[in-house]
Amino acid sequence: MNVIVYWLGDRIARFARTLDLPLLGALLALMAIGLAVLYSAGDRSTHLVIAQGARFGVGLGAMWLLSRLPPAQLRYWTPWAFGLSLIPLLLVLAIGQGKHGAHWINLGVFYFQPSELLKLTLPMMVAWYLNREWLPPRWPTVLTAAAIIGVPTVLILLQPDFGTAMLVASSGAFALYLAGLSWWWFAAAFAGVVAAAPVAWFWLLRPYQKDRIRTFLDPESDPLGTGWNIIQSKIAIGGGGLTGKGYLQGTQSHLNYIPEHTTDFIFAVLAEEFGWVGVVTVLALYLFVIGRCLWIAADARDGYSRLLAGALGLAFCVYVIVNGGMISGLLPVVGVPMPLLSYGGTSAVSLLAGLGVVMAVRAHRPMHGR
Repeated sequence: MNVIVYWLGDRIARFARTLDLPLLGALLALMAIGLAVLYSAGDRSTHLVIAQGARFGVGLGAMWLLSRLPPAQLRYWTPWAFGLSLIPLLLVLAIGQGKHGAHWINLGVFYFQPSELLKLTLPMMVAWYLNREWLPPRWPTVLTAAAIIGVPTVLILLQPDFGTAMLVASSGAFALYLAGLSWWWFAAAFAGVVAAAPVAWFWLLRPYQKDRIRTFLDPESDPLGTGWNIIQSKIAIGGGGLTGKGYLQGTQSHLNYIPEHTTDFIFAVLAEEFGWVGVVTVLALYLFVIGRCLWIAADARDGYSRLLAGALGLAFCVYVIVNGGMISGLLPVVGVPMPLLSYGGTSAVSLLAGLGVVMAVRAHRPMHGR
């Protein structure tokens, strides 16, 4: 019996030796909370929970596989992975399906969102390029990196999918920031965005996107129309109070006042049922995940790993900030899910895969090299 226990323990240890256990523990806690809240938000639908659990299983499998790949091997395959991920991004413009544009490719069994691939391959590509150049980056390097970031960002904007485009672009920008890029570059880019805003308003933004901006500025101007989502979300958040109304007792979601309550606005359901205590608990787990990623990045001993792990950790932070600001009325609604809480397959798998790359950086630290 002791031999069997020892053999089994050894096999489990070998299986999990590349997984970062503190990071994995926080992610499993977030997934468990997400499934519990989804069960309530989905009117006790076991189908939604099982489907999301299966997606988490696929994501955990991808995490484990990627955690076993040495960063040197990831670096070698990075240009190929980036180039291949652009192909379905082009394909989706021709055959994609979506509520407001071509976001998805119908594969029959499930819908695939190609832009999710770029949340991993773009920071990989920017880190790969910057690792080959002198740092901090000079202006030719910055312009080339900006082109690498700009091509997939524009393709995603053409779908149109502003939320995902923003997340993809930010992951590349974070790699530049971690490479030592001066703040004035970011200030200049922000000034350029502000200067281009009138052009975007009149020529690029769709009517529903303009409505989202108007609603953000004054949601009470159309409380039964475009302002409904934000108003009901804020009512749910405020109604939760300190400890919430209780699990399965939320009224805003169960009475269908909150739209998209299983996806983009699921954090409002959490706030209503678990209150300030539940919100702080989940935010603490998110903060731990982000901090752990940044610690792994700081501890990396080569430039590529350091830039990649740091960019992925900061991009995870943007997910949380944008969705939290969106449901509380602090930011416009852009359709960004809350990590591991919102119902959705492609996003969860790509997120867990990216964190598998962070774990690979921790598990395969070279003693020397850039």
